[in-house]
Amino acid sequence: MLRSPLLPLLLLLVVLVQAQLRPLQPAAGDPLRLLDGGDGPQLAILTGHLLSDPVASAASEAAPAGQAGPCRVLLQTAGGRSELSFGTCPALREGWGVRVSGQLRRPRPAPHPLLAGPAERLARQGSWTRLSVEQLEVLRRPATPIADLRRSIAARFVAAAGPERGGLLAALVLGSAVVPLPAELRADFRVAGLSHALAASGFHLSVLLGAVLALGRGLGRWARLALGGGAMALFLLLAGAQPSVVRAVLMGAIALVLLESGRRGRPLGILGLSLAAMLLLRPAWLHDVGFQLSAAATAGLVLTARPLEQALAERLGGRPPGWWAWLAPALAVPLAASLWTLPLQLLHFGVVPLYAVPANLLAAPLLTPLTLGAMALALVAVLVPPLLAPLLGPLGWLAALLLQLAHVVAGLPLAQWQSGRPLPLLVLLFTLALLGLVLPGLDRRWRRWAAGLGLGVLVLHLVLLGGDQLLLVHQGEGGPGRDLLLARHRGRAALVSSRADGFSCRQAGQLAQGLGVARFDWALLLDPVAGADPACWSRQAARVVAYGDGAVPLAAGQRLASRGLAVQALAMDSHALRLQLGHQRWLLLPDRQSLASWRSGQPAPAAGAASGSAAESVWLGFRPRPADHRVLLVHGPRQVWLSGPGPAGAPLPPGWRASGASGVLTAP
Repeated sequence: MLRSPLLPLLLLLVVLVQAQLRPLQPAAGDPLRLLDGGDGPQLAILTGHLLSDPVASAASEAAPAGQAGPCRVLLQTAGGRSELSFGTCPALREGWGVRVSGQLRRPRPAPHPLLAGPAERLARQGSWTRLSVEQLEVLRRPATPIADLRRSIAARFVAAAGPERGGLLAALVLGSAVVPLPAELRADFRVAGLSHALAASGFHLSVLLGAVLALGRGLGRWARLALGGGAMALFLLLAGAQPSVVRAVLMGAIALVLLESGRRGRPLGILGLSLAAMLLLRPAWLHDVGFQLSAAATAGLVLTARPLEQALAERLGGRPPGWWAWLAPALAVPLAASLWTLPLQLLHFGVVPLYAVPANLLAAPLLTPLTLGAMALALVAVLVPPLLAPLLGPLGWLAALLLQLAHVVAGLPLAQWQSGRPLPLLVLLFTLALLGLVLPGLDRRWRRWAAGLGLGVLVLHLVLLGGDQLLLVHQGEGGPGRDLLLARHRGRAALVSSRADGFSCRQAGQLAQGLGVARFDWALLLDPVAGADPACWSRQAARVVAYGDGAVPLAAGQRLASRGLAVQALAMDSHALRLQLGHQRWLLLPDRQSLASWRSGQPAPAAGAASGSAAESVWLGFRPRPADHRVLLVHGPRQVWLSGPGPAGAPLPPGWRASGASGVLTAP
């Protein structure tokens, strides 16, 4: 069957359709049943075992040095899963049995498609509830030798070489999913296009398998199968059953069996059979970004790496022989992987690492010796820990060189192009255009059509990004409401935020990235409480004006402006503002006091005459009372936005719109 890839690919197509049509939904005994159809919160008691070590939450960065911050971990109960949330992270370990009590609720969905919501993240992990833990009881501490081994290897590498070099070496053995790496290191590798070096994947397995089979070259078939199978089993145990790891192990196992049986299988057929088996085992993996990237990169290597190498070799054919000979194959691999994963990068992240191919070209000579050396030193760390530090010298230098490469590339101008997240239809059309350009065997006519389609998609996306838009994102569940007002004008943007906390800052950054905005022209923070991380806002905007911590707000008549975007304070005794977005004008009234202040400065409209504010639109950051309704109706703004739900039991007047408890409003 594997001599022809047709049957495996047909099987993969059937499984893909089945997985896509099968919705993610909880099992009958899931903790969700305790909410009785509501969203919570509901006091609940859950018993089960932890599926991993606790992971620090994003809010942990605000915790004082030396103090444990918030964390989360998945709990497997008898009927399903729930995510446990701790305000202060306790000392827990993977596999421990616990009983917890606290407030159970449904996780909050993302109010906007560009934002990462906990509901969507947890659904991909098979969890439909979150429990804010108030009481914890550890019931049992069973032996977890594999998890202990992972922690031991990572801890010894970090102790011997430091958090960056040691973390990098541990990630080459275990994968970054189970190794605590500094956030700056992860960010630099992501921007440089080298994230795959930190994630356990097919490259790491191929290096390990190649070394093991080379050592067993003189042995018999069954001995080589045993050596290869043992290496793959060890790799799977240490790195965990991540989608990229499972895909690599399945492909490696099929290829090894075919090779040792004297048969040859087509790589595309092996890939199709492996992906089909994975999705039959766990259909939810189809929605996992890691699975999608791994499958796309592998397909690119299988289908286009060799033709790209031949095309590059022809282009370099006029060069004198010598060191140029290695350039074609060295360029073909990262180029094929980058091209095939580009649509997914755009769809999920809206950014493109522009220097990924040269960065991978420079990193390639370092990764193989680093991976082999790290795997060998992992054995030393387990068997004879005192020898780890003395033997780490040369490998530590190579690790430092790779780290420096990532830092330098990430610091280059335009290292990460903020392309914005295109519409899914545009991504589909761009994918078809890309396939028409890179698939071998197509004639020039089809390639010209593909190039034209790709150019059209790019132009349409840039036109959409350059349009004027006002976007309101309101989140009012689980605490005080948060409002982000993002104004876009000709590819640039400015921001008004009702809160100055780190969560709002991170959400603003996600919106900017998804909309293709490298940095806000300015940001106005209306929160009277100063944010815990002002540096976060400084990274988001060229100029930040904050009202918290005794800062002087904009005086009446003062403006915060850039070309086509401006906000002006209307009074000293309130947050009433006037926003100008291109030719549009909006009144921003975040609280009832600002409405009263604005109202006191308005002349009473003459009978039968329109108010001077009729050309303006109004945003209310609070739920208006009936008297507020009458005031606004008298002055006649052409449209009114409400943060939060509208009045219960009464329809909104024409031109009025409400965001709901958590939602989005947009005005093109």
